[in-house]
Amino acid sequence: MAFSFGQTENNYGDPFALVNLERHQFKFNFLSPGFTYEFAIAKNVTVSTSLGLGFATYQEGYAFGLVMNNRARYYYNFNRRLQNGKNVSGNSANYISAAQAIFFSQLRLATNIEGPSDFNVGFFGVVHGIQRTYPKGFNFTAEIGAGYYKGDGVFSGFGPLINLNFGWVATKRKSRKPTFD
Repeated sequence: MAFSFGQTENNYGDPFALVNLERHQFKFNFLSPGFTYEFAIAKNVTVSTSLGLGFATYQEGYAFGLVMNNRARYYYNFNRRLQNGKNVSGNSANYISAAQAIFFSQLRLATNIEGPSDFNVGFFGVVHGIQRTYPKGFNFTAEIGAGYYKGDGVFSGFGPLINLNFGWVATKRKSRKPTFD
């Protein structure tokens, strides 16, 4: 008796297959002018970094200016979206993420945090987010979470993280139509 295994589009047998994820995704952000680069590292897991304007607020006050956001995202509802006939192209799914943000002192536009003029603030926490990419490349991302704001030269404290962004995905996306085996 012989068995033959062929490579299928869904790769269910391979735990690291990038079935639904885009390998690389570059996005221009409009709401928070800047850009985002996201790349897949394992099944349903990506790492992303973005640079743009951001607003930090915690117990000590607020800071507004250039921010670098880093995320390790785990997308958890690709299969359900496919079963419901919805788009998953452009990493269109819900996710949970370890989040880091760094607010740079040199490019800060406004603040009410008391301390030296050259302080930095870093955020470390967890967020829940949704990302949707539409056929023409327009993208919507919304995140909400909480974490610890670590002050460099100022006091630290806990606070929320809310991120809302509209953008355009400049890289080619995989075409995904729901398929059922």
